[in-house]
Amino acid sequence: MSTVKGYSHEITGPGEFEIGGVFITGVQTDGSGKKAAADKPRNTLFVFDYMGITVAHLGDLRSVPTQAEIEALGTVHVALVPVGGGSGLNAAKAAEVVSLLEPNIVIPMHFYSQEAKVQLDKLDKFMKEMGLHEAETMPTLKVSKSSLPDETKVIVLDYQRE
Repeated sequence: MSTVKGYSHEITGPGEFEIGGVFITGVQTDGSGKKAAADKPRNTLFVFDYMGITVAHLGDLRSVPTQAEIEALGTVHVALVPVGGGSGLNAAKAAEVVSLLEPNIVIPMHFYSQEAKVQLDKLDKFMKEMGLHEAETMPTLKVSKSSLPDETKVIVLDYQRE
């Protein structure tokens, strides 16, 4: 990638890693380990822990994780959750995952936009499942332990063109 500068490291599957002071846990969620069918997509959830803040990127998660998979993630402060269907969770399953993880902040991803090249549901479908009318929209998000909300909050990051 031409936009990424400096040192890079590729993580291609589950496990525990430490890179530059960031602790990373990858949890595979296809439920069938190494014997996954060739036609069944594999997904690895990644939790990044830096200075006590944990961020979970759920990737193209297609189904609600098992209790063991949820426990393997540990405490999640910020969760990036696919919410628009397609190759990821639909709105109802995404809301169920949020209730299991109980993050402080949810950042929805993989939902309809004019720029999307695949058919996805609109964000308001997820918001309705969460019992919310509107999400807070921000260009960037900076978090610290002291700035984490007590109740789960949905924050939509502004779309940025390259």
